[in-house]
Amino acid sequence: MSAMLTVEGLGKSYRVWGSEWLRAASWFGLQVKPREEHWVLRNVGFSVAPGESIGIMGRNGAGKSTLLKLITGTSQPTEGRIIRRGRIAAILELGMGFNPDLSGRENARHSAGLMGYTLEQIEAVLPEIQEFAEIGEYFDEPVRTYSSGMQVRVAFAVATAFRPDLLIVDEALSVGDAYFQAKCFKRIQSFKEKGMTLILVSHSVGDIVKHCDRAILIKGGAVHADGPSREVSNLYLDELFGKKPALLQAEATDLPREMGAGDEDVFHTRPYYNADEHRWGQGGARILDYVVTSGGQEFPARVESGARTAFYVKIAFDRDFDSVVPGFLVKTIEGLFLYGTNSFLSSGGQAGISVKAGQVIVCKFTMPLDLNEANYLVSLGISSGDPLMELTPLDRRYDAIVLDVARGMQFWGMMDLKADFELVEASS
Repeated sequence: MSAMLTVEGLGKSYRVWGSEWLRAASWFGLQVKPREEHWVLRNVGFSVAPGESIGIMGRNGAGKSTLLKLITGTSQPTEGRIIRRGRIAAILELGMGFNPDLSGRENARHSAGLMGYTLEQIEAVLPEIQEFAEIGEYFDEPVRTYSSGMQVRVAFAVATAFRPDLLIVDEALSVGDAYFQAKCFKRIQSFKEKGMTLILVSHSVGDIVKHCDRAILIKGGAVHADGPSREVSNLYLDELFGKKPALLQAEATDLPREMGAGDEDVFHTRPYYNADEHRWGQGGARILDYVVTSGGQEFPARVESGARTAFYVKIAFDRDFDSVVPGFLVKTIEGLFLYGTNSFLSSGGQAGISVKAGQVIVCKFTMPLDLNEANYLVSLGISSGDPLMELTPLDRRYDAIVLDVARGMQFWGMMDLKADFELVEASS
């Protein structure tokens, strides 16, 4: 069976020429040397079989988006070749191909037309596109009035109005809300079941493992690894966070070695940090730092389900407070609320905390994290007031941490309720 996509010796460089004459000469195949040359991709090769699901992973700047532009034909390679088969639909950069002065409906007609569909075919699916996007009357308003999430809704609805042979999805879906992301992945899954080929670029290890059979890790503009999605995802995590030495076996009982003194905000420098966090609050306190320990390691590449896991949180206070309450929350990557607690609840009402301006405290939440294998979002917060009455949020860092949980023995659902089984009686 012929491959749906074949990439051979692919390379892309961006060149700086000494003059416009030299640039023009290069267009005609003359052997002229640029003043500077930066290779984004070099000697990239792989193939994708019909019906296969491929995840593409890599750090920012690794060349993932450039690779997708080359595959879709929106950019031309400097060397190598790409062989494509079938009809390709792609969702790349946000708003790519949309005219901001045209309405969503007009852009839908234009985009579908560029994909090769007739006006009759387009008009037949426009109601379905509008219904799937769920942006109401905005569908007939200029795209420049849209939020980023609304643009993604229309772009995805158009790209998947007709089932493509190959669907390419970049990080654009990450700007959408959890409800619409789930809706998109449901449609993708239904298309996959009918034989569609998928290429998915995502920083979410959970999405890659869940939706892709195979993954490719791009590093330094080249293919670093190509294999089963779970194995390649582990390599990606090792690259992000590094392998921790196996020397630390005992659970830390005091302050983690990485959480030093001072009141500098280093929260964003920590492993697991999610740059798309939502931070808000009335002020008076600042969440400065966190450290996650599990299995005797600080920031392990993956947290083992059921392992005793501690979340250390450093908080600085700019005012006096008679009562403050640290909080903890964990959700699925789709936004489903799983568990929340605070210092009052977790201590049985015993942990009353009063602070002075200029004071810095470190608190700790410890739990076994009996979750199924997946990525999860962790939120941290600090509030003031009576925990039995109304609390005032001082600093909330929602979805600030992405936690990758591993589990050898899977179960159905998300949380392990630790059911026991026994055979009570068996008749002969």
